Amino acid sequence: MHILGTGMLWFFILLCVPSFAQQLPRYDVVIVGGRVMDPERRFDQIANVGIVGGSIREISSQPLVGKRTISAKGLVVAPGFIDVLSYDPVEPGVWNKLADGVTTALAMHGGASDPERWYPTMERRRPPIHYGASFFYSEARRRYQDDIYKPVAAEDIPRLAAMAERALKHGALGVSFSLEYVPGITRDEILPLMRLAKRYDVPAFFHVRYSDMEEPGTNIDALREVLEYAQETGAAVHIDHIASTGGTFSMTQSLAMIDDARAKGADVTACIYPYTFWGTYLNSARFNSGWQQRFRISYGDLQLAGSTERLTQESFQRYRRQGKLAVAYAIPEEDVRAALRAPYVMIGSDAILEPGFNNHPRASGTFSRTIATYVREQRVLTLMDALAKMTLLPAQRLEQAIPAMKKKGRLHVGADADIAIFDPDQIRDRATVEHPELRSTGIPYVLVSGRVVIEEGKLQHQVRAGEAIRGGA
Repeated sequence: MHILGTGMLWFFILLCVPSFAQQLPRYDVVIVGGRVMDPERRFDQIANVGIVGGSIREISSQPLVGKRTISAKGLVVAPGFIDVLSYDPVEPGVWNKLADGVTTALAMHGGASDPERWYPTMERRRPPIHYGASFFYSEARRRYQDDIYKPVAAEDIPRLAAMAERALKHGALGVSFSLEYVPGITRDEILPLMRLAKRYDVPAFFHVRYSDMEEPGTNIDALREVLEYAQETGAAVHIDHIASTGGTFSMTQSLAMIDDARAKGADVTACIYPYTFWGTYLNSARFNSGWQQRFRISYGDLQLAGSTERLTQESFQRYRRQGKLAVAYAIPEEDVRAALRAPYVMIGSDAILEPGFNNHPRASGTFSRTIATYVREQRVLTLMDALAKMTLLPAQRLEQAIPAMKKKGRLHVGADADIAIFDPDQIRDRATVEHPELRSTGIPYVLVSGRVVIEEGKLQHQVRAGEAIRGGA
């Protein structure tokens, strides 16, 4: 009886082993029952996602077992959003980015003149999102020319080119120019850096020279300038915030110019923030004499960011001396819609929230607004196309020379587990001109490198999962 009992016991154990093994957690995190959307493969199905460490290991209709489970029933499971036109990952801005579904914020409008110092500085801040920067030419040239209206001396141009090359070797993700803000930048300064960009296979980001259709100097002239640089050097070009610079009042013609350049082989993209008002500092060259005619607005069309105050001639002068940021109600709605429909136009905020909240609401609501307003309400875009503009297109813009970007902006096996989980019926931006600090809603979960940084709508401030994204050898 003893031997028979032992045999029966082992028989029972053997029968149970497969079932028991199936219940062992194979994944660190499992996201269950969500609408999984991958813009790269156009995958759109209810599925379960298994994550190990910082990577997606499985997407399946079959049950998956993890150490922890997130229920995504009724929610969209998408790649974490990539803000291709952000700034330094400062607080509180990085947390508002997360609440807007952003898992990677890249300082490509601006950036760093010395990445060897910039990256360690940012690492010490331990941002909760991924970050990186371009070589910021406007900052670099101040070492040799502090007058924004004067060109750099010929003998200093090679020195600046050497700075740019060193930056590209030590992490910079591209080169960036702000021609409207530094009108003295010349062709002779730009071309050496464009040739470097071509050699290192990185894009050149341009805030172009003009933002209006008033002669002398129009959007058409501004786009023609940078497209000629692209043709002459073969470098990739990205047009920053085309609805506010390079396309305002001329969007159909501006997009046609880019379409034509692309058809001829130029590598040109652009981005947009989904608002009908832009914002910048009142002491910038953008507000030089004649701005009312150029932008077709008056003092009353300016509002001090972070307040309800509309400006007057007197307050304009006062805040200009203080270098305050104001928003300008000067972008036609039809320009925004037209740009959004262009297949090569992606989403970029051109902002990050800083202490004091003198910021444009795009710092907090750009990505949720794209879905809420232009997908759900106005139906300008499908949800899949909108996601592509917020994830895949920014990753593809940079991945040619930045291997880390090949695993971002996607949601498939092998991709990084940077994930935004949102309610497509409830996601919404709350930030306004008066309150740019208000965080978006309808995004209950965000994962960065497989770690939950927003859980049930609450920020997990102790989770600092952000990693540096670097170029160079």
